[in-house]
Amino acid sequence: MNLCSSSSSSRSRTWTKTLFLIPFIFQFSSPITAIRTDISFHTLPSCKTTVQGRYLLSDDNGYVCDALSVNSRSRCCPQSGEKFSCHGCNLLSQCCNSYEYCVSCCLNPSLISKERALKVKVAKPATAGTYASVFDYCAGRCRHSSESVVHENAYISDSHHCFSLPSNSSTGKNSTHVELIEARLNGINVVVGRQGESCNSVCKFRGQSCVPNKLVVLNHCDIIQKYMSCKGSCLASFGADQPAEVVDDAPKHLNPGSCFFTETQAILSCDGLHQHTRRLCPCA
Repeated sequence: MNLCSSSSSSRSRTWTKTLFLIPFIFQFSSPITAIRTDISFHTLPSCKTTVQGRYLLSDDNGYVCDALSVNSRSRCCPQSGEKFSCHGCNLLSQCCNSYEYCVSCCLNPSLISKERALKVKVAKPATAGTYASVFDYCAGRCRHSSESVVHENAYISDSHHCFSLPSNSSTGKNSTHVELIEARLNGINVVVGRQGESCNSVCKFRGQSCVPNKLVVLNHCDIIQKYMSCKGSCLASFGADQPAEVVDDAPKHLNPGSCFFTETQAILSCDGLHQHTRRLCPCA
């Protein structure tokens, strides 16, 4: 028997089977459509955070969290809590008793105008720059400043973290508003009365009379805060003795040191008085 002939015949049959199977292999195999070139590592978003507190911090998304729960890679707070939380804040005075919640509350777009915040100067000199972001504004504004202390070493009140736009901001919007109101006070002497006095008594002591229709003009926080310290707080209240400032030794529930204005202007009266307030009076 010829071994070479047998081997050649075997190789021929094997090759024939291989050719027969090739169409089936391509038919059932997964097609290769293209080579991916857009593969990249997933990058986590990063956050700016406050660093002042020992236990809490707030991030630039508006969340407040325990310092131990912040994401170590992104530096962001968990988004399970309340966004733009104003816990411990007075929304009228825009002052809070916590730095971190002050920043969180300040970041709420409905409370602070981004356009105005970014025009506020970081410092008073004319050469000072402006804030780069709303978070930078809030983080800077909520820190203690000369506006929140008295005698340079004592806080005016427990709520000494305030994020309101300063009256001397470069926009000039607030000062223009005050000027328009004060234009209605031409010929009027604005006088701060003594504790427990009515405006009739205050003006009479000066040899003048109280002008009732000018009480409405004085019934604005911007005007009240110009003549009274208000200790960072101007609150809506109800009383004929307003606008007024609560004396420091008043009972705690009356918010000592705060200023009051009334939203019910019809009750404003030159005769109104309260044993724990000093009135702001229009005399002529």
